[in-house]
Amino acid sequence: MTKPTDTALPQAQAQRSRWYPWVVVGLLWVVALLNYMDRQMLSTMQSNIANDIPALRNAEAFGALMAIFLWIYGIASPFSGAIADRLSRKWLIVGSLGVWSGVTYAMGYCSDFHQLMWLRGIMGISEALYIPSALSLIADYFTGKGRSLAIGLHMTGLYCGQALGGFGSLVATTWSWQSTFHWFGIIGVAYALVLIFLLHEKKNDLPAAKRQVKAEKRNSESIIQSFAVVFSNIAFWVILFFFATSSIPGWATKNWLPTLFQDNLGMSMEWAGPMATLTIAVSSFIGVMIGGPMSDRWVKRNVRGRIFTSAIGLAMMIPALVLIGLAHNAWLSVLAGLFFGVGYGMFDANNMPILCQFVSSRQRAMAYGFMNSLGVIMGAITTQLLGGLAESVGLGMCFALMGGILLVALALQLLVLRPKYDDKDQEEALEAETISE
Repeated sequence: MTKPTDTALPQAQAQRSRWYPWVVVGLLWVVALLNYMDRQMLSTMQSNIANDIPALRNAEAFGALMAIFLWIYGIASPFSGAIADRLSRKWLIVGSLGVWSGVTYAMGYCSDFHQLMWLRGIMGISEALYIPSALSLIADYFTGKGRSLAIGLHMTGLYCGQALGGFGSLVATTWSWQSTFHWFGIIGVAYALVLIFLLHEKKNDLPAAKRQVKAEKRNSESIIQSFAVVFSNIAFWVILFFFATSSIPGWATKNWLPTLFQDNLGMSMEWAGPMATLTIAVSSFIGVMIGGPMSDRWVKRNVRGRIFTSAIGLAMMIPALVLIGLAHNAWLSVLAGLFFGVGYGMFDANNMPILCQFVSSRQRAMAYGFMNSLGVIMGAITTQLLGGLAESVGLGMCFALMGGILLVALALQLLVLRPKYDDKDQEEALEAETISE
């Protein structure tokens, strides 16, 4: 057997560098699926668990159980992002998955309400570590071509996890709710062990001198200083605003669209639930497959291409929300849901890539953590608020009014966001070279 030549080794490494980023997307897609599925199962297994833990029959108690996760997740997200900017994202992802999967397993042994509350709180902290770390890692692997598509494909794992979590009651009825928690917990822990060997941190391709300067900047910058750098950027405030406002209809469709379809179309929840969730999940996936490649091609010709692609998605969501809210015809409702989902997918695929145009890689995970935090908090407020307005204003009118909020976000996005490069690191590198000269 001949020994590989010195020239063959760089070629093999180059081939690996071309396909491995997509392996990372595939590996993290499964984690994203487990992330949403494990958190969603509890909501669908309420009646099954209530047979053994009667406190869950109380709507207020169950609402508190669901809310504790959202509030802790929202509060922890910015700090988890700051941690991800400073520590190994690989080990944060592995540890996060291992902990929330262990929590899922432990929930199968719960015998009272307070045990469930404590475990949901721990799950909120552990799951908050995942999204900022994962999206920051993917963004680093895709520094140019394919960034929006890669991040969008990863986000479809969340959509699929949410859809599969909806079958928790069916699985729990077939076996038991305890076994359901046990088996999905075991699957998650096993997959965390797999990631130890297959997932790798992105190696810095910069020359040694520039790599050292970047590391020194990262190490010398405190968390408070990182917060100050990000929040002194007006573009980040605009990104934060349109991300938060889009979260309002995003969470509304997750939590209230089945009820709206049931009310507007006069159908049973057995049909309204799957029709609502599958319509949004399938169309969002289509939106990602349209918006990701469109953004990646458009940004080569115009640095605002990602912003324009995201704006098209937002613009599609506005009339879709009005039609979803006011239509009383099944075909029109499904068509509006499909239109909304495609727009949401196009928008969702470009949030992190747009953030990369304005925020350095030193602060990206933390910045996205703030976005994720505000999005979840807006989701918690929206879910509760719609419950109170359902009878006085009507769910349909609430959905229609959400379109007006998105119109403001769309205007700000197009008027304010004007990046100089597709990646903020490019801008900083050129500025550093200018100073050194």
